[in-house]
Amino acid sequence: MDIFAALVWIGVALTLAGLGALGWCIAIVARLRRSGLDDAAMRTGMRRAVAINMAALAGSSLGLMLVVLGLMLGD
Repeated sequence: MDIFAALVWIGVALTLAGLGALGWCIAIVARLRRSGLDDAAMRTGMRRAVAINMAALAGSSLGLMLVVLGLMLGD
């Protein structure tokens, strides 16, 4: 296994972790909407969910970049 194959697998793992975090973020927002909180508490919970969402999107896009880089340089 060379460095480029490892780069691809690291990218795959990072992408899957990001997708898992996106699913977790969806679950947080669904739970918040069902709970019937007041406006201030809902905003606080949504602010946390948006931060997790942005980090998950950044992680998954970085992972996809690593996969593409590993595939382009490996062949």
